[in-house]
Amino acid sequence: MALTGILLAAGRGRRFDPAGNYNKLLQRLPGGELVVAASARTLLAVFPRVLAVVPPADGGVGDVLRQLGCEVTVCPDADSGMGLSLAHAIRHSLHAQLHDQSPGQGWLVALGDMPFVDPSTLHALDAAVREGAAIAAPLFEGRRGNPVAFGAQHRDALLALDGDQGARRLLQSSPVATIDVLDPGILRDIDSPSDLPA
Repeated sequence: MALTGILLAAGRGRRFDPAGNYNKLLQRLPGGELVVAASARTLLAVFPRVLAVVPPADGGVGDVLRQLGCEVTVCPDADSGMGLSLAHAIRHSLHAQLHDQSPGQGWLVALGDMPFVDPSTLHALDAAVREGAAIAAPLFEGRRGNPVAFGAQHRDALLALDGDQGARRLLQSSPVATIDVLDPGILRDIDSPSDLPA
């Protein structure tokens, strides 16, 4: 059984547009696809279940993701940081567990502003957790990136997350299996307008 894919798409993107006029997730990539749609399609190509987290006022991000086939859940406290959004997603995945999905498999956590990750990376992380890794993260040319996969043994720690650190403290305090990948996309996010390819 594959892990549950989680797409974190609840951030405000203040570095992209401090004034808040433009949602970076709804910017277009070369070819016309939206940033968040490209991120979601990669997850949907690998995982049978993808759960996306959006904020209450998402500017249409949730509608885009629903149309693609993601389950969408609204995190009321998204402004309080990525940790709360991730804990919300884990909680929702447990409460809304699909009947044909065995519970306790684990989760792969991806970011809505990282549309360049290769599906082969997701397959490798999924396999690592299913083969026993408690946490698996990709490594490209010696640099660790995203997404990150978590086994079910970290459920309680993930549910307890808060603030803006996401799972960083968990990654610092627990053993992490690093998986070498030929995928520079694990290091590329859309933080500023200059990060969008021409």
